[in-house]
Amino acid sequence: MLLSRASLAFLLSAAITATPAFADTTTHKKTSSHAHSAHTSAHSAKTGSKSHKSSKSHHKKVHGQQGIDSARATEIQQALIREHYLTGDPSGKWDSATVGAMQKFQSDQGWQTKLTPDSRALKKLGLGPDYSDAINANGSSFTGPKPSADISPAQTAGFAAASGVN
Repeated sequence: MLLSRASLAFLLSAAITATPAFADTTTHKKTSSHAHSAHTSAHSAKTGSKSHKSSKSHHKKVHGQQGIDSARATEIQQALIREHYLTGDPSGKWDSATVGAMQKFQSDQGWQTKLTPDSRALKKLGLGPDYSDAINANGSSFTGPKPSADISPAQTAGFAAASGVN
């Protein structure tokens, strides 16, 4: 009985230590063709340069805006100058002085101070989206619906029939 318990304990410990050896592993295969290697060798022989093993580089696809446009930077700088967070003339460059002024402005508002301007900060500086051309904007050319007295009885009957209201 003692021998069987010891054997069982040994088998269990062996199974536990052996489990990682059987785990699923992923291997990456290098994609190198003989034709490419032969071409590189032939090129190296012609130019006298040493052959370097080239590996396929993995480029991350870049999404979104990568920098602040010069015209937009000028607008932001003008607003920061107006609000007394920046001095001098706008340069159109997103430089360290502009970054510092924007961070100070955002900090004073109790917002995050990351390097990119916060949308709330841009709105507060008067640089938010322009909805003046929207159909529901104040003073727009959008006209409301006609008064019901101006709608013909035939059209009213058609609306009622279409809606199922009698």
